[in-house]
Formats: sequence, C-alpha cells, structure tokens
Amino acid sequence: MNQDRITRLARERGCMVRVPAVCNGNRETTVLAHYRLIGLSGAGMKSPSIIGAFACSDCHDAIDGRRQTQFSREQLRLMHAEGVMRTQAQLIADGIVSW
Repeated sequence: MNQDRITRLARERGCMVRVPAVCNGNRETTVLAHYRLIGLSGAGMKSPSIIGAFACSDCHDAIDGRRQTQFSREQLRLMHAEGVMRTQAQLIADGIVSW
C-alpha cells in the first residue's frame, strides 16, 4: 500500500479522533494525524501512514499540543490511538487495506 495514498484519502473524511468539545466535525479540514511511537517515529521521521488517524484540524492541533484542552496528555494519546483504530477499521471496510 502506498503510504501517500492513505494520507490523500484523509481529505474530506470524518474525524476519527473526536476530542470532546474540540472536534469541529468539518470534513474539509481532515488530515492524517500520524501517531508518535518510539521505534516507529522520531526526529524528523513520521510513523507509517497506517498508524495514523483521520483528524479534523482542531483535533489534530489538540493531539499535537498546539491547542489547550481540558484533557491530559495521556487522555489525548488514548483518543488519538482510538482514532487510529477507527481509521484502520474504516480502511478495511472500504477495501483499501486488507486484513
């Protein structure tokens, strides 16, 4: 699977991260938010696109720490991880990724 294809597929998809009281629900702002994980990402290196979540601009800002929220860093990481799983399930359901 071409990693760039998953990034392109994020456009105009629904947000899968869904941070309460933050998510703007605007499909026009959706991008792929790569999940940071030691061993898979680091200085100047993003994790593989399959380990990313479709995220609206506001949720992406929250999980990347560019936006203040009522949630702890750990809570935001969990929301992001759940968004990754939702995104993967959607990619499987759409036949883009095989299981």
